[in-house]
Amino acid sequence: MSVTERAPVSPQADFLGSGPYPEHKGRVVLWSVLAGFALTVIWSAPFVDSVIGDSVANTLLGHDAKATPIGGVLAGTFFAFVSGLAGTFTACNIAAFGAVAPLVGGGTTGRPKFTHTLKPLGWIAAGMLTVSVVYGVIVALVGTRMPQFSTVSSPGGLTPRNIQSMIVYGVIGIVFIVLGLASVGLIRNPIAGLTRRFPPAPLVLMGALIGGFLVGRPFPLFRMMFRSAAESHNVFYGAAAFALQSVGNILVMALLFLVLTHGTGGRLQRWMLAKPTRIAVVTGAALLVAGTFTLLYWDLRVLGRTGVIWYPTIKW
Repeated sequence: MSVTERAPVSPQADFLGSGPYPEHKGRVVLWSVLAGFALTVIWSAPFVDSVIGDSVANTLLGHDAKATPIGGVLAGTFFAFVSGLAGTFTACNIAAFGAVAPLVGGGTTGRPKFTHTLKPLGWIAAGMLTVSVVYGVIVALVGTRMPQFSTVSSPGGLTPRNIQSMIVYGVIGIVFIVLGLASVGLIRNPIAGLTRRFPPAPLVLMGALIGGFLVGRPFPLFRMMFRSAAESHNVFYGAAAFALQSVGNILVMALLFLVLTHGTGGRLQRWMLAKPTRIAVVTGAALLVAGTFTLLYWDLRVLGRTGVIWYPTIKW
Protein backbone atom coordinates (compact mmCIF):
# COMPACT_ATOMS: atom_id res chain seq x y z
CA MET A 1 0.00 0.00 0.00
CA SER A 2 1.58 3.28 -1.13
CA VAL A 3 -0.58 5.67 0.83
CA THR A 4 -2.20 5.75 4.21
CA GLU A 5 -5.83 4.81 4.41
CA ARG A 6 -7.24 7.94 5.94
CA ALA A 7 -9.42 10.31 3.99
CA PRO A 8 -9.53 14.08 4.43
CA VAL A 9 -11.57 15.10 7.43
CA SER A 10 -12.77 18.61 6.57
CA PRO A 11 -12.15 21.50 4.20
CA GLN A 12 -10.30 23.28 7.00
CA ALA A 13 -8.08 20.43 8.16
CA ASP A 14 -7.58 18.15 5.18
CA PHE A 15 -4.52 20.00 3.86
CA LEU A 16 -2.43 19.63 6.99
CA GLY A 17 -1.25 16.24 7.99
CA SER A 18 -4.43 14.18 7.50
CA GLY A 19 -3.38 12.20 4.40
CA PRO A 20 -3.47 10.25 2.22
CA TYR A 21 0.24 10.83 1.68
CA PRO A 22 2.49 10.29 -1.37
CA GLU A 23 4.80 7.29 -1.44
CA HIS A 24 7.87 9.33 -2.40
CA LYS A 25 7.70 12.03 0.28
CA GLY A 26 11.43 12.78 0.12
CA ARG A 27 11.24 13.49 -3.60
CA VAL A 28 8.42 16.01 -3.11
CA VAL A 29 10.38 17.74 -0.36
CA LEU A 30 13.64 17.80 -2.34
CA TRP A 31 12.17 19.32 -5.50
CA SER A 32 10.14 21.85 -3.51
CA VAL A 33 13.17 23.01 -1.51
CA LEU A 34 15.24 23.27 -4.70
CA ALA A 35 12.48 25.33 -6.34
CA GLY A 36 12.36 27.68 -3.34
CA PHE A 37 16.15 28.04 -3.40
CA ALA A 38 16.17 28.73 -7.16
CA LEU A 39 13.56 31.44 -6.65
CA THR A 40 15.84 33.21 -4.16
CA VAL A 41 18.68 33.15 -6.69
CA ILE A 42 16.71 34.71 -9.56
CA TRP A 43 14.57 37.08 -7.49
CA SER A 44 15.04 40.74 -8.38
CA ALA A 45 14.02 43.03 -5.52
CA PRO A 46 14.55 46.27 -7.54
CA PHE A 47 12.26 45.03 -10.31
CA VAL A 48 9.51 43.79 -7.99
CA ASP A 49 9.68 46.67 -5.49
CA SER A 50 10.19 49.53 -7.91
CA VAL A 51 8.93 48.53 -11.36
CA ILE A 52 5.87 46.65 -10.09
CA GLY A 53 5.24 47.96 -6.57
CA ASP A 54 5.91 51.66 -7.15
CA SER A 55 4.09 51.65 -10.50
CA VAL A 56 0.96 50.15 -8.97
CA ALA A 57 1.02 52.59 -6.05
CA ASN A 58 1.68 55.65 -8.25
CA THR A 59 -1.16 54.69 -10.59
CA LEU A 60 -3.72 54.10 -7.85
CA LEU A 61 -2.74 57.17 -5.81
CA GLY A 62 -2.37 59.44 -8.83
CA HIS A 63 1.00 60.82 -7.71
CA ASP A 64 4.53 59.74 -6.84
CA ALA A 65 3.93 57.63 -3.75
CA LYS A 66 7.46 57.94 -2.38
CA ALA A 67 7.86 61.65 -3.05
CA THR A 68 4.52 62.78 -1.62
CA PRO A 69 4.08 63.00 2.17
CA ILE A 70 1.06 61.26 3.69
CA GLY A 71 -1.38 64.01 4.58
CA GLY A 72 -3.55 63.01 7.50
CA VAL A 73 -5.35 59.97 8.84
CA LEU A 74 -7.78 59.51 5.95
CA ALA A 75 -5.03 59.74 3.35
CA GLY A 76 -2.89 57.45 5.46
CA THR A 77 -5.50 54.68 5.65
CA PHE A 78 -6.00 54.80 1.89
CA PHE A 79 -2.23 54.81 1.39
CA ALA A 80 -1.99 51.76 3.67
CA PHE A 81 -4.37 49.74 1.50
CA VAL A 82 -2.74 50.87 -1.76
CA SER A 83 0.79 50.16 -0.52
CA GLY A 84 -0.38 46.75 0.67
CA LEU A 85 -1.80 45.98 -2.75
CA ALA A 86 1.36 47.31 -4.41
CA GLY A 87 3.43 45.01 -2.20
CA THR A 88 1.56 41.87 -3.27
CA PHE A 89 4.46 40.42 -5.24
CA THR A 90 7.32 41.68 -3.09
CA ALA A 91 9.64 39.17 -1.43
CA CYS A 92 8.12 39.95 1.98
CA ASN A 93 4.65 38.88 0.81
CA ILE A 94 5.20 36.13 -1.75
CA ALA A 95 4.79 33.39 0.87
CA ALA A 96 1.11 34.35 1.15
CA PHE A 97 0.51 32.57 -2.14
CA GLY A 98 1.49 29.33 -0.42
CA ALA A 99 -2.00 29.47 1.11
CA VAL A 100 -3.77 29.23 -2.26
CA ALA A 101 -3.13 25.51 -2.77
CA PRO A 102 -4.44 24.51 0.68
CA LEU A 103 -7.57 26.57 0.06
CA VAL A 104 -8.23 25.09 -3.38
CA GLY A 105 -7.53 21.60 -2.10
CA GLY A 106 -10.14 21.86 0.63
CA GLY A 107 -13.11 21.63 -1.69
CA THR A 108 -15.79 19.17 -2.70
CA THR A 109 -16.26 16.94 -5.71
CA GLY A 110 -19.20 18.99 -7.00
CA ARG A 111 -19.45 22.59 -8.10
CA PRO A 112 -18.40 24.64 -5.06
CA LYS A 113 -20.80 27.17 -3.54
CA PHE A 114 -19.58 30.74 -3.29
CA THR A 115 -20.52 31.05 0.40
CA HIS A 116 -18.61 27.85 1.13
CA THR A 117 -15.42 29.23 -0.38
CA LEU A 118 -15.69 32.46 1.61
CA LYS A 119 -15.45 30.62 4.94
CA PRO A 120 -11.74 29.69 4.69
CA LEU A 121 -10.92 33.22 3.54
CA GLY A 122 -12.77 34.50 6.59
CA TRP A 123 -10.72 32.34 8.95
CA ILE A 124 -7.48 33.47 7.30
CA ALA A 125 -8.61 37.08 7.62
CA ALA A 126 -9.41 36.53 11.31
CA GLY A 127 -5.87 35.38 12.08
CA MET A 128 -4.29 38.02 9.87
CA LEU A 129 -6.27 40.99 11.17
CA THR A 130 -5.73 40.01 14.81
CA VAL A 131 -1.95 40.22 14.37
CA SER A 132 -2.12 43.32 12.15
CA VAL A 133 -4.38 45.31 14.47
CA VAL A 134 -2.37 44.44 17.58
CA TYR A 135 0.90 45.39 15.90
CA GLY A 136 -0.61 48.63 14.58
CA VAL A 137 -1.66 49.60 18.10
CA ILE A 138 1.84 48.78 19.43
CA VAL A 139 3.46 50.92 16.72
CA ALA A 140 1.18 53.86 17.53
CA LEU A 141 1.95 53.57 21.25
CA VAL A 142 5.71 53.02 21.01
CA GLY A 143 6.24 55.42 18.11
CA THR A 144 9.59 55.92 16.43
CA ARG A 145 11.45 53.96 19.10
CA MET A 146 10.58 50.79 17.16
CA PRO A 147 13.63 48.92 15.72
CA GLN A 148 12.41 49.52 12.17
CA PHE A 149 13.38 53.20 12.49
CA SER A 150 17.00 52.51 13.40
CA THR A 151 19.52 52.82 10.57
CA VAL A 152 22.67 52.36 12.68
CA SER A 153 24.69 49.58 11.06
CA SER A 154 26.61 46.90 12.91
CA PRO A 155 30.15 45.92 11.83
CA GLY A 156 28.57 43.39 9.44
CA GLY A 157 26.45 46.08 7.79
CA LEU A 158 23.19 44.95 9.42
CA THR A 159 20.80 47.48 10.94
CA PRO A 160 18.29 46.67 13.70
CA ARG A 161 15.66 46.82 10.95
CA ASN A 162 17.55 44.14 8.99
CA ILE A 163 17.93 41.97 12.06
CA GLN A 164 14.23 42.25 12.89
CA SER A 165 13.31 41.25 9.33
CA MET A 166 15.68 38.29 9.43
CA ILE A 167 14.23 37.02 12.71
CA VAL A 168 10.58 37.50 11.76
CA TYR A 169 10.78 36.05 8.26
CA GLY A 170 13.13 33.31 9.40
CA VAL A 171 10.53 32.14 11.93
CA ILE A 172 7.70 32.46 9.40
CA GLY A 173 9.70 30.50 6.83
CA ILE A 174 10.40 27.72 9.33
CA VAL A 175 6.70 27.48 10.24
CA PHE A 176 5.74 27.25 6.56
CA ILE A 177 8.31 24.49 6.09
CA VAL A 178 6.98 22.58 9.10
CA LEU A 179 3.43 22.88 7.75
CA GLY A 180 4.66 21.64 4.37
CA LEU A 181 6.43 18.65 5.89
CA ALA A 182 3.27 17.80 7.85
CA SER A 183 1.17 18.15 4.70
CA VAL A 184 3.16 15.46 2.87
CA GLY A 185 3.22 13.24 5.96
CA LEU A 186 6.95 13.41 6.65
CA ILE A 187 6.38 14.65 10.20
CA ARG A 188 3.41 14.64 12.53
CA ASN A 189 1.03 17.56 12.43
CA PRO A 190 2.22 19.83 15.29
CA ILE A 191 -1.26 21.29 15.81
CA ALA A 192 -3.23 18.06 15.35
CA GLY A 193 -4.78 18.25 18.82
CA LEU A 194 -5.85 21.87 18.35
CA THR A 195 -7.26 21.10 14.91
CA ARG A 196 -9.42 18.29 16.28
CA ARG A 197 -10.96 20.71 18.78
CA PHE A 198 -11.06 23.67 16.37
CA PRO A 199 -10.95 22.57 12.69
CA PRO A 200 -10.23 26.05 11.23
CA ALA A 201 -7.02 26.29 13.32
CA PRO A 202 -4.64 25.75 10.33
CA LEU A 203 -6.33 28.56 8.41
CA VAL A 204 -6.20 30.93 11.39
CA LEU A 205 -2.52 30.09 11.81
CA MET A 206 -1.92 30.78 8.11
CA GLY A 207 -3.61 34.15 8.51
CA ALA A 208 -1.56 34.98 11.60
CA LEU A 209 1.63 34.24 9.66
CA ILE A 210 0.50 36.55 6.84
CA GLY A 211 -0.30 39.25 9.40
CA GLY A 212 3.17 38.69 10.83
CA PHE A 213 4.69 39.86 7.54
CA LEU A 214 4.09 43.42 8.76
CA VAL A 215 6.34 42.91 11.78
CA GLY A 216 9.43 42.51 9.62
CA ARG A 217 8.50 44.21 6.37
CA PRO A 218 11.22 46.49 4.92
CA PHE A 219 9.22 47.50 1.78
CA PRO A 220 9.85 51.28 1.31
CA LEU A 221 6.17 52.18 0.87
CA PHE A 222 5.30 50.23 4.00
CA ARG A 223 7.94 52.16 5.95
CA MET A 224 6.23 55.41 4.94
CA MET A 225 2.92 54.16 6.30
CA PHE A 226 4.71 52.76 9.37
CA ARG A 227 6.29 56.15 10.17
CA SER A 228 3.00 57.97 9.66
CA ALA A 229 1.22 55.67 12.13
CA ALA A 230 4.09 55.81 14.62
CA GLU A 231 4.34 59.60 14.59
CA SER A 232 0.57 60.02 14.97
CA HIS A 233 0.39 58.06 18.27
CA ASN A 234 -3.23 57.42 17.28
CA VAL A 235 -4.01 53.79 18.13
CA PHE A 236 -7.16 53.75 15.98
CA TYR A 237 -5.21 55.03 12.99
CA GLY A 238 -2.44 52.51 13.64
CA ALA A 239 -4.90 49.62 13.91
CA ALA A 240 -6.84 50.64 10.79
CA ALA A 241 -3.76 51.34 8.68
CA PHE A 242 -2.07 48.05 9.51
CA ALA A 243 -5.30 46.11 9.00
CA LEU A 244 -5.83 47.67 5.56
CA GLN A 245 -2.19 47.04 4.66
CA SER A 246 -2.75 43.32 5.29
CA VAL A 247 -6.05 43.31 3.39
CA GLY A 248 -4.25 44.83 0.40
CA ASN A 249 -1.55 42.18 0.71
CA ILE A 250 -3.95 39.25 0.34
CA LEU A 251 -6.50 40.74 -2.08
CA VAL A 252 -4.84 39.28 -5.19
CA MET A 253 -4.33 35.94 -3.40
CA ALA A 254 -8.02 35.85 -2.46
CA LEU A 255 -9.11 36.73 -6.00
CA LEU A 256 -6.80 34.05 -7.40
CA PHE A 257 -8.37 31.50 -5.05
CA LEU A 258 -11.90 32.50 -6.08
CA VAL A 259 -11.00 32.36 -9.80
CA LEU A 260 -9.37 28.93 -9.45
CA THR A 261 -12.34 27.68 -7.45
CA HIS A 262 -15.29 29.14 -9.36
CA GLY A 263 -13.75 29.99 -12.71
CA THR A 264 -13.10 26.30 -13.37
CA GLY A 265 -16.60 25.20 -12.41
CA GLY A 266 -15.27 22.77 -9.83
CA ARG A 267 -12.98 21.00 -12.31
CA LEU A 268 -9.86 21.96 -10.38
CA GLN A 269 -11.30 20.54 -7.16
CA ARG A 270 -12.27 17.32 -8.95
CA TRP A 271 -8.74 17.07 -10.38
CA MET A 272 -7.27 17.56 -6.89
CA LEU A 273 -9.51 14.84 -5.47
CA ALA A 274 -9.18 12.41 -8.38
CA LYS A 275 -5.92 11.00 -7.01
CA PRO A 276 -5.84 10.37 -3.25
CA THR A 277 -2.37 11.84 -2.69
CA ARG A 278 -2.70 14.87 -4.97
CA ILE A 279 -3.90 17.31 -2.29
CA ALA A 280 -0.98 16.40 -0.04
CA VAL A 281 1.56 16.77 -2.85
CA VAL A 282 0.29 20.10 -4.22
CA THR A 283 -0.30 21.63 -0.80
CA GLY A 284 2.95 20.40 0.70
CA ALA A 285 4.94 21.58 -2.31
CA ALA A 286 3.36 25.06 -2.21
CA LEU A 287 4.08 25.49 1.50
CA LEU A 288 7.62 24.13 1.19
CA VAL A 289 8.49 26.38 -1.75
CA ALA A 290 7.09 29.43 0.09
CA GLY A 291 8.82 28.52 3.35
CA THR A 292 12.18 27.76 1.76
CA PHE A 293 12.11 30.99 -0.22
CA THR A 294 11.16 33.06 2.84
CA LEU A 295 13.81 31.50 5.08
CA LEU A 296 16.69 31.55 2.59
CA TYR A 297 15.91 34.93 1.05
CA TRP A 298 15.51 36.83 4.31
CA ASP A 299 18.33 35.15 6.20
CA LEU A 300 21.05 33.80 3.92
CA ARG A 301 20.57 36.12 0.94
CA VAL A 302 20.45 39.18 3.22
CA LEU A 303 23.73 38.06 4.78
CA GLY A 304 25.10 37.60 1.26
CA ARG A 305 24.03 41.11 0.27
CA THR A 306 25.86 42.61 3.24
CA GLY A 307 29.00 40.59 2.49
CA VAL A 308 28.87 38.42 5.62
CA ILE A 309 28.62 35.25 3.49
CA TRP A 310 28.53 34.41 -0.21
CA TYR A 311 25.11 33.67 -1.66
CA PRO A 312 24.45 33.05 -5.39
CA THR A 313 22.31 35.67 -7.10
CA ILE A 314 21.43 36.57 -10.67
CA LYS A 315 21.22 40.34 -11.07
CA TRP A 316 18.71 41.72 -13.57
